[in-house]
Amino acid sequence: MPEATHSSLLPEDRVLLEKLLAGERRALAKAITLVESSRADHRHRANELLKVLLPRTGNSIRLGISGVPGVGKSTFIETFGLWLVEGGVRLAVLAVDPSSSISGGSILGDKTRMELLATRPEAFIRPSPSAGSLGGVAEKTREAMLLAEAAGYNVVVVETVGVGQSETTVAEMVDMFILLQLPNAGDDLQAIKKGIVEVADLILINKADINPQAAAFACTQWKNALKMLRPTSPHWTPPILTVSAVKREGLEVFWREVLAFKSTLEASGEFAAKRKAQAIRWMWNLIDAGLRHRFHEHPLVRAELSKLSELVAEGRISPTVAAQQLLGFLQHS
Repeated sequence: MPEATHSSLLPEDRVLLEKLLAGERRALAKAITLVESSRADHRHRANELLKVLLPRTGNSIRLGISGVPGVGKSTFIETFGLWLVEGGVRLAVLAVDPSSSISGGSILGDKTRMELLATRPEAFIRPSPSAGSLGGVAEKTREAMLLAEAAGYNVVVVETVGVGQSETTVAEMVDMFILLQLPNAGDDLQAIKKGIVEVADLILINKADINPQAAAFACTQWKNALKMLRPTSPHWTPPILTVSAVKREGLEVFWREVLAFKSTLEASGEFAAKRKAQAIRWMWNLIDAGLRHRFHEHPLVRAELSKLSELVAEGRISPTVAAQQLLGFLQHS
């Protein structure tokens, strides 16, 4: 990497860069904290660091894992993670915790729920508050994923808050989206939004050891349901597998399907095309977020927004007129 690239970094960030590239977990944690900071100077430093690291990213398998509350996402990820690191894989888990809509606080309890995995030097677990971002995906999760890849992690797992239509956002930032379900699939099939099922590349029936007959019946139900939906790829039919995280059953078959998915999409050219499309979509998301931020920080908007909002609420001015007036302030920038 040319030395000129490093010249834009502060001395402390050059040290951070070297430690991160050496795979030090503490350095990765510090880099993610820098990326997540809302301070303008930290944002600038994070952008410079990402510029240098970008050529070192993109070499992992990115997995998104979602499911209804109580399905055992954290238990499955820990069991699967331990199985992976025992096989020589370095794993990063970016677990997005729900933020309170009132206080903004979050539980950040994934390290507690993944105690064994958290102690392994080959694994990195980072809980981050969702902070109200769409789909329960923290705003900076994509950048944290790039940092983990630059640090040499082969597999990056994004664990999402739960299941909902907006949860499909996570599918737009990973290679493979995995939906965990319980054996009693009958009610779940009625409750789950069509959108989340359509973006699933693989469905796992967890806790299959509790009632094998119910798990087998759930597989049949899901296979029938998926026949009515369009798959994410014309070259891939989403498998429905049964696993038991507690008994470590089905992990090898699951991993084999993950690798088969990657190989299939690489052979068809879809894998690279998908990542390119995700990068462009990410850029536009950042543009939208940036424009919203600039709008709210504009002095005229800050001065008039409250008054115009009150006039709209009282019916004394239409929302269209108010919006046009507020947007017109941006022309004075």
